[in-house]
Amino acid sequence: MKKIVLLFVISLMLACGNEKIVLLPEIDHANITEIHDVSPAYLFYDTTQKDSVELNRKNLISTTNWLVNVDKRLTLKQAIPHIKFLQDKKQNSSHKKKGVKNYFTCNDTSKKNLGFIEFTDVVYHDSTSVYSIKENNKLKSEANSVDLLVFDVNDINIITMDHVIFKTDTSSLINIIKDSLNSNSKAYEIFLRFEKDLTFQDYISIKSILSEIKNEHIKISNHEGISN
Repeated sequence: MKKIVLLFVISLMLACGNEKIVLLPEIDHANITEIHDVSPAYLFYDTTQKDSVELNRKNLISTTNWLVNVDKRLTLKQAIPHIKFLQDKKQNSSHKKKGVKNYFTCNDTSKKNLGFIEFTDVVYHDSTSVYSIKENNKLKSEANSVDLLVFDVNDINIITMDHVIFKTDTSSLINIIKDSLNSNSKAYEIFLRFEKDLTFQDYISIKSILSEIKNEHIKISNHEGISN
């Protein structure tokens, strides 16, 4: 892991020759703490210009695991188009290697080291499209569809198939999910929808919390909606 951290720091210094920095999103606990055979990309936040974002991908190698370092101050509206671009670039590469994945790099505050959240199979849509996908999945799957709408970390709605709404925040999100989807005989698929103005820090916080769900009856859909 020390080698990975050292390579990350060196790459960051090279990428930031003009004193640009990336403030990584923070998480309390990372399930993934070590990745080998990596290459980095960076999404910078520009404090001097409104809505400015810069992608640096010159160090990416298609046959490696990609570590995407996104500044936590960026909004989803700013970051997601570039993330989708990177996903498409790797998917369509003629030199891609089977089994390599994509990860967001985070600062694991519990270990004071790097942590990673995988997003290889995540497909980003606008909110209307992800709703259509959810409805289509209902015809193919026996799982009960559940919507999780994130307006901000203090305003989260969980909407069941019966249109029951549970309001919560990040501090009680896991408990609300467990209490509202508590049947051992039913399967649930949770579709995530995020406000476009949500910061990348808040997005990663939600993703990190949901990664702690260890229930075979509850699946987090890989299709995520971003409001227009």
